Amino acid sequence: MGANDWRTHNPSGSKRVVCTKELPGTRWLEVLEAADCKVEIGTSTDILSVEEIKEKIGDRCDGVIGQLTEKWGEELFSALKNAGGKAYSNYAVGYNNVDVGVATKYGIPVGNTPGVLTETTAEMAISLTFSAARRVVEGDAFMRAEKYKGWLPTLYLGELMNRKTVGVLGAGRIGATYAKMMVEGFKMNLVYFDPYPNEYLENYIKAYGEFLKAQGDEPVTCQRLETAEDVLKVADVVSLHPILDDTTFHLMNTERLGVMKDNAILVNASRGPVIDEAALVEHCKSHPNFRVGLDVFEDEPLMKPGLKDLDNVVIVPHIASATIWTRSGMATLAGSNIAGILNGYGAWPDPDGVLPFLGDNPPKAAPSIVNAEEVGVAAYSG
Repeated sequence: MGANDWRTHNPSGSKRVVCTKELPGTRWLEVLEAADCKVEIGTSTDILSVEEIKEKIGDRCDGVIGQLTEKWGEELFSALKNAGGKAYSNYAVGYNNVDVGVATKYGIPVGNTPGVLTETTAEMAISLTFSAARRVVEGDAFMRAEKYKGWLPTLYLGELMNRKTVGVLGAGRIGATYAKMMVEGFKMNLVYFDPYPNEYLENYIKAYGEFLKAQGDEPVTCQRLETAEDVLKVADVVSLHPILDDTTFHLMNTERLGVMKDNAILVNASRGPVIDEAALVEHCKSHPNFRVGLDVFEDEPLMKPGLKDLDNVVIVPHIASATIWTRSGMATLAGSNIAGILNGYGAWPDPDGVLPFLGDNPPKAAPSIVNAEEVGVAAYSG
């Protein structure tokens, strides 16, 4: 990137912060300006290489806001440390692109942006579910091609979700929220697999089932099953919400796809590599009534050969968190992480409860530092 690919906010600031991409909203810049930061922002839409980021860090840099498309490991954290860097924040809730151990070795706090993506991401998973189930993208293309000649009884038959079984793999914040939306909205029974029981989710659905029964309606049920395979065998739609690690890489492979119902729907708005995308292409080719909704991909921004040619797959470009409120909120949290550390503030104790940082009188804290204890960032003391 050349000099023309960067713009500077608050050039008189005494602390130098690099943000590798333009971020939505202005609140994040106000937060950093209040912390006396000069902010240099990358305006190119190209993904920066490690060498380009190192060059921009230069000889002096107090903090960086980076992106999930960048690999933050030994090379970048050593460069940031050598430049006097004191903080890094990922503009994402996930940080599988960040080697937190390396950052900790160099004493650099690592921030992320949880707590504002939950409902937004769950809503996108819902959108993908029904776009796939009701063949919305196929119908849209059909209309745009001016092929519609009139109503037909068999035109683009899809799947009814009401009173079916929804499966969730990974019942954390987003997975549980998706589950609640599907159960409450469409009276679906829930089966889920997670290494840890989600008692709140189970109690919530139990209470909803009792409410339905009191209204003379059939109650819904919730079951935590023993294995992912148990969920896949019985669910009519499965939404993936696990973390990405060695145990979940290619969680959905040829064998597990093979145990799903022939007309099931698979949704992924978590991380691309939890699906073996080449295996998914082959499964969709041989099972035309199997439908898929994808927001993420194994080799982003690339797709495996053949994926884009499949009519039974809905694909969108990693936009699950792409609402104005959420993306602006993420920017505010990322900026507040950097500002908080540079101001010498402590770490907020509840990364799930970060909404106070979006209000008019935010706490004097860094909202979410994933390695706070390891690098010696004190806890927020009020």
